[in-house]
Amino acid sequence: MVTMGQCYYNKTIGFFYNNSGKELSSHWRPKDVVVVALGLTVSVLVLLTNLLVIAAIASNRRFHQPIYYLLGNLAAADLFAGVAYLFLMFHTGPRTARLSLQGWFVRQGLLDTSLTASVATLLAIAVERHRSVMAMQLHSLLPRSRVVLLIVGVWVAALGLGLLPAHSWHCVCALDKCSRMAPLLSRSYLAVWALSSLLVFLLMVGVYTHIFFYVRRRVQRMAEHVSCHPRYRETTLSLVKTVVIILGEWDPTFPQLLQDLIEHNGR
Repeated sequence: MVTMGQCYYNKTIGFFYNNSGKELSSHWRPKDVVVVALGLTVSVLVLLTNLLVIAAIASNRRFHQPIYYLLGNLAAADLFAGVAYLFLMFHTGPRTARLSLQGWFVRQGLLDTSLTASVATLLAIAVERHRSVMAMQLHSLLPRSRVVLLIVGVWVAALGLGLLPAHSWHCVCALDKCSRMAPLLSRSYLAVWALSSLLVFLLMVGVYTHIFFYVRRRVQRMAEHVSCHPRYRETTLSLVKTVVIILGEWDPTFPQLLQDLIEHNGR
């Protein structure tokens, strides 16, 4: 008999899955094999590509700028995500039932930490690009110490949010609060994690939207004034190039505006 307020640390993973009504597979199904095979392939590719990015940034002195440190941290967060999903692929399907409670929390914590670090780093990159574009500087003048503190802050926040469920924000002692999606996690934790990620994403979209319209106005004005100072044109064009990859798909006319500007400057 289940009593609310009692803790169930001695129960199995199956107990919590049954409590939440989530299916727990006892044998390998064809779809499980396909998911694991694809997951392992993607995880390995993620690990290799992000290791190359980190190696390139670390070995090339031209990349020792705030924006590249942040991009390197994004690669590190994605590398961590690759490790998290690799761990997930080896502990999913029928193997889930064999996990201890601590093992399940480790699996979930790795995923939450990596995703939080990636989203937070994307916001930091957006803010850095916004600062650079508004100041008409190709690279931000942020001191290296501040960039390091920012990166450390990202990981402290990500690790804190990822470790919370294992230490306190779970439903092992409150089965009525268990989530169906993640049967050992409290619904309130998932709600806070989802809302905080959504808020960061919306802030990032807002920052890039402002950059987009600001840069677009700059491009149009430069196309109208032939007498712009060459250095000013070069700086603006370089700034446009740093955001065109990110913003190019937001508005089909933006790549064409960039091309027009390049042709205009080349005359």
